[in-house]
Amino acid sequence: MSVRDNDKRNAIYIAHRPALLAYARLLSGSRAEAEDLVQEAFIRFSPQHADTALSPRAYLVRIIRNLAFNLKKRKRYESQQVCDNLPFWGKPQPVDTPEQHALFCDQVRSVASILSSMPDDARVVVEMYRFDGYTLQEIAEHLDLSIATVHRLLKAAMARLAEQMSTGIG
Repeated sequence: MSVRDNDKRNAIYIAHRPALLAYARLLSGSRAEAEDLVQEAFIRFSPQHADTALSPRAYLVRIIRNLAFNLKKRKRYESQQVCDNLPFWGKPQPVDTPEQHALFCDQVRSVASILSSMPDDARVVVEMYRFDGYTLQEIAEHLDLSIATVHRLLKAAMARLAEQMSTGIG
């Protein structure tokens, strides 16, 4: 590209940029995307290749329109490729603040302290039921107790845990 062509190109850019930005913003809905579209159009624009039937502005409008349609098509394709069946660990997780994390750690320490102060059978029942996911029947079979006894131990231990957590003991 000669210096003269470059000067002509810059003059076209300066003269038509505001109108092209407004047009690109209408098509894209975003100022940032409009800026990108106009920049890309001027990169692709060459005054020698402009259709002789069209003015340079009309040629640039055509380039911007085509770029905007391609961008929308690409976004639509990418949104269709998103898999909704991702497991929980594959999805973005909310990030706790340091204060929330510290509070959670304090609560875990309190629960652990309260559990360690409980009688062994009550502690094991709570751990198996709440942490390991065993049913009352499975716990009863494992500990060689009746289901009613396991239920009573669990209910008493959970009540004690709730009471001590609400009073801040632990």
